[in-house]
Amino acid sequence: MAYIGRDTDKISNVEVLDNITFDGSSSYTLQKGGSNFTPSSANTLLVSIDGVVQAGNFTVSGSTIDFGTAVAGTSTCDFILHYGIGLITTPSDGTVTTAKLADSSVSLAKLTATGTKDATTFLRGDNSFQEVPAGGITEADQWRLTADKTTDGTVDSNLERVDNSGFGYIGTGMTQSSGIFTFPSTGIWSIRFTCQGNGISDDNINGYIQVTINNSSYNNVARANFSTTQGEYNASSTEFLFDVTNVSTHKIRFRIDSIGAGSGASGSTSETQTYFTFIRLGDT
Repeated sequence: MAYIGRDTDKISNVEVLDNITFDGSSSYTLQKGGSNFTPSSANTLLVSIDGVVQAGNFTVSGSTIDFGTAVAGTSTCDFILHYGIGLITTPSDGTVTTAKLADSSVSLAKLTATGTKDATTFLRGDNSFQEVPAGGITEADQWRLTADKTTDGTVDSNLERVDNSGFGYIGTGMTQSSGIFTFPSTGIWSIRFTCQGNGISDDNINGYIQVTINNSSYNNVARANFSTTQGEYNASSTEFLFDVTNVSTHKIRFRIDSIGAGSGASGSTSETQTYFTFIRLGDT
C-alpha cells in the first residue's frame, strides 16, 4: 500500500540509520553514514527485521544496540529509524492551557528569553533572592538619610539602603561614595527626593537633586522646598527623569540648603524619613 503524504525519512526529526548486517550476535553498533550513532534512548528507535517491526524489545548503551538474543545471520534489517524529540507531539498554537502545565514546569530561562535582556534579582526583606522576568522594570532601589542634617551642603554621609523588614529592591541597585550615586546600568531613570524636617518657625528648607554628565560639574535639576514650624514636621518631594547614557560620567547627588539654626532635615536608621528613590523605567 502506498504511503500518502511525506515518507518518514522526510520528517525533519526522524533520522534514517544504516541497516545492520546480522552475523548471529545479539549486539551491534548503530551507525549513520558509516559513523557510530548514539540515540536519545532505546524508546526513540524503530527497527524492522525480516518485515517485523521491533520496538521496546532491545536495549541501547551508547551506540550499541542489544536485542537480548542472537539474531540469525540470515535475517535482514529492513530499516532503523531514530525519532527525534517532539515528533508528532508538537501541539497546535493556542491549544496548551494553564491547567495542562505542571507546577514549576516553566523554567526561569524560558520566562526571561527575550533577546538581550537578562533576568533581574529581587531582594526580599528576609534576605532571600527571587529572580523576575526581564522586559519590565529591571532596577528599583531606595536609600535614606540615617541621621539629622543640620548644616547646609551636599548629603555626603549618613546614607544607607533601606533595610527594614519587608523591604526589597530590584536588580543590582545603586552604589554611592561620599554621597555620589552611581547607576548600575544605562537607561531612563526616575529619581525622587523626599526631604522631611522640622525646626524653628518660618524656616524654609530646600532639597536639590543635582546631576553631572561629565563626572565633574554638578547642576541643580529639581528642588523640593518646605517651611518648618517649631515642633512640627513637614516634607516635600521632587522628581527628575535622568537619561543615563554612560554610567561612568552620568551620576547624581543630593543637597540640602537654607537650614537655619535649630532646624534640620530628619534622618533615622529605623524608619525612612528623608529618602531617595531610584527606578529604571526603560532603555535610553
